[in-house]
Amino acid sequence: MSSDPWGRVDEQGNVYVRTADGERQVGSWQAGSPEEALAYFERKFQGLEAETALLEHRVRKTDLAAKEAQAALDHLRAQVTEAHAVGDLAALAARLETLAGEIETRQTERKAARAKAQEETRAAKEALVAEAEQLAESNQWREAGDRLRALVDNWKALPRLDRKSDDELWHRFSHARSVFSKHRKAHFAALDSERESARSVKEKLVAQAEALSGSTEWGPTAAAYRDLMTQWKAAGRAQRDAEEELWARFRGAQDVFFQARSGAFSERDAEQGENQKAKEALLVEAEAILPITDLKAAKAALRGVSERWEAIGHVPRDARPKLDGRLSAVERAVREAEEAEWQRSNPEARARATGMTALLQAAVDKLRADLDKARAAGNASRAAKLEAELEGRQALLDQAQKSLQEFTS
Repeated sequence: MSSDPWGRVDEQGNVYVRTADGERQVGSWQAGSPEEALAYFERKFQGLEAETALLEHRVRKTDLAAKEAQAALDHLRAQVTEAHAVGDLAALAARLETLAGEIETRQTERKAARAKAQEETRAAKEALVAEAEQLAESNQWREAGDRLRALVDNWKALPRLDRKSDDELWHRFSHARSVFSKHRKAHFAALDSERESARSVKEKLVAQAEALSGSTEWGPTAAAYRDLMTQWKAAGRAQRDAEEELWARFRGAQDVFFQARSGAFSERDAEQGENQKAKEALLVEAEAILPITDLKAAKAALRGVSERWEAIGHVPRDARPKLDGRLSAVERAVREAEEAEWQRSNPEARARATGMTALLQAAVDKLRADLDKARAAGNASRAAKLEAELEGRQALLDQAQKSLQEFTS
């Protein structure tokens, strides 16, 4: 008989494995020695051990599906339980039980991960639906349309939910896109109608513009073109091709008129430039009047300048203020000289000045007499008061005498 720690072979060639529950016959061996029998059944155990190690590796190191791992485990468990092998079957079974716990844990984790992924997917799709429903009311047609197309791509990239949930969310998502599409179509239909109306209005404006292009009524026609431009802007835009064609005609009619006006204005500007030179020569003559020494001669000279000034005609607009200002300065100087002369020769004003001077002189004389009396009487306070009053009246008298001298100079 031959044996080792995990099995033995009896004299009849029966092979036994030792377990916690006692010995169990696993086979018989008649072809060789008992040692060879034990070695054979130990190799069968080693095969089971290798399968167990392989399954452990696959469960722990690869992404083996839980269902496939459980099937492999169940198969290996049955093999170990009924194994015709010699070895530590209890330890092997214990390893399988440990592996069973790991597979169960992995199943639980994967289930939780799938549930989490589903919730994340649901949240992502609900967010896409909410954004699509918000965009459905937008009138930013290009931006919203581009964004909705991007949302479709995002939807396709997400995993599916359970059929009912996925269908419900897709229905809302699709409905939002349909609402936006309907609104956009209605908008552009209305826009087409507005553009057609604008085209009709602008065709009439073009006809009016072309009819005015040959006018030589520069001011009224320019104003008419400004009014037509205001109407053009208020009419809105026609379709692009029509808008460009109508605008070219409208602008062309304006160009014909304004080029003709520009030519006419160029001729006028040349004439007004000569007028400016003539008026500048007159200003030299007018400014030679100053300073005024002979009022009568100055007035005569200014009249001659003014008559020739009016006969010359218009000058360029930007030169007009400066030229008029220089002539006005000479006219103002003549008026001031005339006013001063009148003031000097006004008999009523002279009489008033003479009377006022006489009154002030009498008052000054009286105050001086009173002051002398107060000093003689030794009345210092009255003398001081009279001195102050005398000083004020003397100042008024000096001013009156100065004014009276102007009448006599």
